[in-house]
Amino acid sequence: MKKKDRVIFRCQSCDHQTHQWMGKCPGCGDWDTLIAEKPIDNSVPGARFSRARTAPIAMSEIEFDQDPRLLTGICEFDRVLGGGIVAGTLVLIGGDPGIGKSTLMLQVLSRLADSGKKALYVSGEESIRQLKMRGKRLASGASSLLVAAETDLDAILNMALEEKPHVMVVDSIQTVYNPEIASTPGSVTQIREASIRLMNMAKQSGIPLFLVGHVTKVGAIAGPRIMEHMVDTVLYFEGDRSHVFRILRAVKNRFGSTNEIGVFEMKEKGLEEVPNPSAVFLAERSVNAPGSVVTASMEGTRPILIEIQGLASSSGFGNPRRTVLGLDPNRVALIAAVMEKRLGINLSGLDIFMNVAGGVKVVEPAADLGVAVALASSFLDTPVQEGTTVIGEIGLTGEIRAVSHGEARIKEALKMGFTRCIVPENTKKQLPDMQTIGVDGKTAITIIGAGSLKQVMEILFE
Repeated sequence: MKKKDRVIFRCQSCDHQTHQWMGKCPGCGDWDTLIAEKPIDNSVPGARFSRARTAPIAMSEIEFDQDPRLLTGICEFDRVLGGGIVAGTLVLIGGDPGIGKSTLMLQVLSRLADSGKKALYVSGEESIRQLKMRGKRLASGASSLLVAAETDLDAILNMALEEKPHVMVVDSIQTVYNPEIASTPGSVTQIREASIRLMNMAKQSGIPLFLVGHVTKVGAIAGPRIMEHMVDTVLYFEGDRSHVFRILRAVKNRFGSTNEIGVFEMKEKGLEEVPNPSAVFLAERSVNAPGSVVTASMEGTRPILIEIQGLASSSGFGNPRRTVLGLDPNRVALIAAVMEKRLGINLSGLDIFMNVAGGVKVVEPAADLGVAVALASSFLDTPVQEGTTVIGEIGLTGEIRAVSHGEARIKEALKMGFTRCIVPENTKKQLPDMQTIGVDGKTAITIIGAGSLKQVMEILFE
């Protein structure tokens, strides 16, 4: 067999290579992921990367003007990016199909175009007429917003260098291909090649570039993991399509915090930012309902009040079910075990269902006390007193541990009209000025410190 006729089989999940096809990848163990590809011929012009030499320079000699970040006008989007768009940044945004990634990016470019900035939207999945239909629905019609339907990598790069936009979007990276590489669009080789060349273009030209990426069935961005290492920021657009709320979360950010989130609401004319998520998540909460409690979760620098719902019911099967939505299932199991051991509440034979209302995902341990109180309230069929919120981490011995940002959490509860807050004893000691007086001088909130889970239950269900 001639060298030019040889093929290699490359795994689309882990990039493992083999010379013969296998049903199961030897590298990652996934089934039916090996795809035949022709090896890159280094003798072909353009197959090798440029090897231009650069001389090192002293850090003190680098001239740098502290230019302000480019603000999009969408505060929730700017918050997640760390305060705006950095020049030359490469951002990867992923999410489930139909969640609103393309809608969000078109709205961002529309806001920039309305402010006089030149924006370029390159789509490999829609025609320009389809883009016009979506733009009309979103009221996007600025003359400085340029759109193109293109999938050829060289054409996209030339377009960016000729137009020199202030911001550029490629939707999606899986549709971009290099004709010099003998593999189908969306393969590991094509995605890696396109990502590297687009990254070089963004860094050299200073054009901020957003790449929209597909996700796999397990929720990870499709393509090689090296793509996530190359980009400056990785954003995930989360949410259930049955709910109207969408959450934009940063999992990597070289120019900002990875703890910030942006909350949006899907409406007929596109995505609308939610400036006060606490009010939205608590709007439909039932008052005096057993199994419901409010706690404060920190998302970056922003405290958000969320409702934790718990249901403990008799099981009709031999093995009780444990269904958890929006919380860490292992953490819920740990808290249930502590309640059985330290409080004598027998939950081992009951079905346990936990849910965070509104589709929010909570991972921080400060919500532990909310989980325990919701389960106890459902088990005892006794509602938590109206106007009460709880904050705290639970240890294996039943102690209530201190949490960070206690003052910010309590002020958010105060702003939403809560009159009593149960916090860890050590957290209360750090708040001498917020014992019974509100931030506005009128509304008051009573802060109750507790050192153990048993003490909390005596306060709430005495």
